[in-house]
Amino acid sequence: MPLAWKQYRSAPSPGTRVLEADALPVGEHRSLTLESPHGRFPLLVIRLDDGQLLAYVNACPHQYLPLDQRGSRILSQDGEQLRCTNHDATFSARTGEGLGGLGLGCALDPVPVRWEDGWLVIGD
Repeated sequence: MPLAWKQYRSAPSPGTRVLEADALPVGEHRSLTLESPHGRFPLLVIRLDDGQLLAYVNACPHQYLPLDQRGSRILSQDGEQLRCTNHDATFSARTGEGLGGLGLGCALDPVPVRWEDGWLVIGD
């Protein structure tokens, strides 16, 4: 997994608790801001219909604005695409790869996450 997310000054440490397991139902996403002494880190977490858990830095690589800056509906109905509300760039929810518009040639920065003791935590 690429480590670009670690380049953010506010990147959370591995093991940082993000949210409780039951707070993220299958087929939904959450946009979170993790606070630390180093600042705020924008995190987007997705639990796909098949239960797969994914997380990305919530920053469109086109202008580094949050994907959900202009509205919370960023996950497609089938759960396979993410859409930036600022300029309609689209990305694969599974890989972060740009699929359309200004997302072509770009990719979201993945963040490793895992379940631990009933919590979603930042991975290694």
